Amino acid sequence: MNVAVSILNKHQLRHTACRLETLAIFISKNFAISHNDLEKILVPAFDRVTLYRTLKTFLEKGIIHKVLDDEGTPKYALCSPHYCSMDEHHHNHVHFKCSTCGKTRCLDNTIIPKISLPEGFVAKEFNLLIQGLCNACSMETR
Repeated sequence: MNVAVSILNKHQLRHTACRLETLAIFISKNFAISHNDLEKILVPAFDRVTLYRTLKTFLEKGIIHKVLDDEGTPKYALCSPHYCSMDEHHHNHVHFKCSTCGKTRCLDNTIIPKISLPEGFVAKEFNLLIQGLCNACSMETR
């Protein structure tokens, strides 16, 4: 079975063309992608509102999550099925942005150090962005 179809089935979503094509993009990329970049790929095949609603549904269902990097524009990445569900998102992982290619990737298996907050402060979510050279770009500079 197609991975995109399997994801939609798991989250009890209809198999619309926009959902399938949007998921195919996320599956084929190993980095976060912005709404604007998705529009460049999918519009005019799908209108902007349909794409917006698709992303909103994917966020609500735990299929994708927002990734914030130094540009301030949210990007989106496929959630790990090991960490996220419709009921609960766990995005307390490291994001890495390459200063050469500009791609921001989730590093799910990189441990975030324990952070001690002042008394009375309660962390709900945290984002850790590391910037540098990704493995592909660092190989090119050698």
